[in-house]
Amino acid sequence: MADHPVDEKLPALKMATTGLQHVAAMYAGVVAPPLIVGAAIGLTGTELTFLTGACLFTAGLATFLQTLGIWKIGARLPFVNGVTFAGVAPMTAIVASTEDKDDALPIIFGAVIVAGLLGFLVSPFFSKAVRFFPPVVTGTVITLIGVSLLPVAFGWAQGASPSADDFGSTTNLGLAAATLVMVLLLRRFTRGFVKQIAVLLGLVGGTLLAIPFGVTDFSPVAEASIVGFPTPFHFGAPQFQLAAIISLCVVMVVSMTESTADMLALGEIVDRPADEKTIAAGLRADTLGSAISPLFNGFMCSAFAQNIGLVAMTKIRSRYVVATGGGFLVLMGLCPMAASLIAVVPRPVLGGAGVVLFGSVAASGIQTLVRAGLDKDNNVLIVAVSLAVGIIPISAPEFYHSFPETARIILDSGISTGCVMAVLLNFVFNHLGNGSREAADVTHPMEAGEEITAVKAPATP
Repeated sequence: MADHPVDEKLPALKMATTGLQHVAAMYAGVVAPPLIVGAAIGLTGTELTFLTGACLFTAGLATFLQTLGIWKIGARLPFVNGVTFAGVAPMTAIVASTEDKDDALPIIFGAVIVAGLLGFLVSPFFSKAVRFFPPVVTGTVITLIGVSLLPVAFGWAQGASPSADDFGSTTNLGLAAATLVMVLLLRRFTRGFVKQIAVLLGLVGGTLLAIPFGVTDFSPVAEASIVGFPTPFHFGAPQFQLAAIISLCVVMVVSMTESTADMLALGEIVDRPADEKTIAAGLRADTLGSAISPLFNGFMCSAFAQNIGLVAMTKIRSRYVVATGGGFLVLMGLCPMAASLIAVVPRPVLGGAGVVLFGSVAASGIQTLVRAGLDKDNNVLIVAVSLAVGIIPISAPEFYHSFPETARIILDSGISTGCVMAVLLNFVFNHLGNGSREAADVTHPMEAGEEITAVKAPATP
């Protein structure tokens, strides 16, 4: 019996190039949190490079745990793990409230360790919620993941920093558009292996195209050292402060919610639905990876939704490809010069490729919703309200500005709020009381007593 595509081992060259493509897709997301937190602390350039390399190294270890797995740890799906962006706001808040900035990272690391260990213990119980994630819920969440990530791509397309003079310039937007066109042309007019690595080729082509415009910066390669190991507890032994621990435990709950949704989405895409056992194993990998990460000076780890879009687009479902990407991440953590090669790719080029990647996630969600039974008005209401709530942080970023900072950690994550809303509405409409009625008994949401299938446009005479 042939192996499932998830367990397929591809030829070495194909494994390496497609694995590198995954690294290229998620690199910016891994390095952004340490750069932001490090800048808030006031780290030197050397320390900042060290912290970034440590986060790449721990992301690779977490990806190994998730894809290859040990014992009951790891979803064993093509699932990339890295530093979660959900922790940036509370970590910068911890930095701001710490009088001696030298203590900031040890306090953060201590909180991450506790949150990771607690998350590991509750993973089996958290995973039992999978029965409340039917296609109407998973489809909504997958769509929200894609829609929530698209603003990231649009931000990248404008440039590296909003404070830069060329942010949003025609040059940057032109490079993003050119990269997008390259990827689309490669997907349309090539076949086989070349078609599958279209995103990687688009990133290379976009980077080369950016050179005459002076957007490509090769100085990171020249300045980077060849070898560097993330020395354990380089910034000091972890410190344990209750306020910081509570703050990052909330982030862990948010992270576990998003990871559950991501695993369900990926399971649909690779045709190996994630059951309760798989989700529990995947959450164990997330949380254990987070608990181990501070040992090597890394932050909390979670699933990277952008790589789900890459799997959906390329149709390469092998977890060993992603494990190979994890290997590249470890090497980059050990070799700063190698890490700097990916850093050469201009942000607008990443933005152009990101439109395809993140849009593919949203499209996968729509495909799942098609199978969800939208002829039932209950499901229409679930999707409508959940999408609306999930899009609030994107369309109205200051909507929750009057809420406490701790609450905003959850509310400002459209994926989390949309996911929670979809689960609750599905429980109320399809589980409680008469919610599980047959489709024939379900009425139109706006017109009581009328079948949704009976609502038609008037016939043309």
